[in-house]
Amino acid sequence: MKKVLTVAGSDCSGGAGIQADIKTITAHKMYAMSAVTALTAQNTTGVYGISETEPEFVAQQLDCIFTDIVPDAVKIGMVSNKQIIEAIADRLSFYQARRIVVDPVMVSTSGCRLLSDEAAGALTEKLLPLAAVATPNIPEAEALSGMKISDKDGMEAAAERIYSKFGCAVLVKGGHMVNEASDCLYADGECKWFVSERIDNPNTHGTGCTLSSAIACGLADGKSLDQSIAAAKNYLTGALKAMLDLGKGSGPLDHTHAMRHIL
Repeated sequence: MKKVLTVAGSDCSGGAGIQADIKTITAHKMYAMSAVTALTAQNTTGVYGISETEPEFVAQQLDCIFTDIVPDAVKIGMVSNKQIIEAIADRLSFYQARRIVVDPVMVSTSGCRLLSDEAAGALTEKLLPLAAVATPNIPEAEALSGMKISDKDGMEAAAERIYSKFGCAVLVKGGHMVNEASDCLYADGECKWFVSERIDNPNTHGTGCTLSSAIACGLADGKSLDQSIAAAKNYLTGALKAMLDLGKGSGPLDHTHAMRHIL
C-alpha cells in the first residue's frame, strides 16, 4: 500500500486541511499519515481561532513518521510561521523526502494575506526548493511572482517566473478566474494547460487541499506529474459534481463520491 503524509492544519469541521487530506488519500486507497501544524476553530462560515503547534513538536511528529512508516509522497498545506516552516524543511531535507507537493496557503480567497512577510520568505526560501510542484491559486501566484494576473497569459507568465525564482514546477490554479476552470502547469521549460468544466457548486470549502493531496497520491503511485494533475482534477470534479450540501456557508466536498457504487 502506498503511503502519503500530509503536513497541514486541522479543520475541526472536516472540510479542509488535515481532514480533507486524509479523506482524499483514503479515497485513493492509500495509507494517510499527518503532522499537524495548527489547530483551527472553523466551519463553513469562517475561521474563528488558530492555535499553532510548537515547531519542536512538528519536528517530533515528522521524526516519528519517517523513522517508522516512510511516506511515498508528502503534501504540505497550512504552515503558519517561520519557525514551523524551518522545522519542516529541516526534517524533510534530513530524511531526503521525495515527491513533495506544496500548497502555499498564503492569501485567502478575498485577497487577505495569511502569512507574515517573514513566514512567506521562509516558505519560498526553504520549502519551495524542495517541492516537486507548488499549487498556488491566483492570489498566491500573484504574491509569489510579484505580478498581477488577469488572464491566461498572465497565469503562464506568473508560473514561469515562479519556476525561475524557486526551481520547482508550478501549477497555477484558475479557480479564481470568472469564466475559466483551467490550470496552468509550468515545468521543464514549457507550459501545459489542464482544462476542466466549471461546476456550478457554491460548496467549495477545501478544494485546494483536496487537489494538492490528490496530486500527491498520483505521484506516490508512480504517475508522472502530468498524469497526477489530470487524475487529481478528475477526482476534484467528481467531488464537486456530487453536490454535497452541508453547513450554513461554503460547504465541503464529497470526498467519497467515487466509492458510492461499491458500498
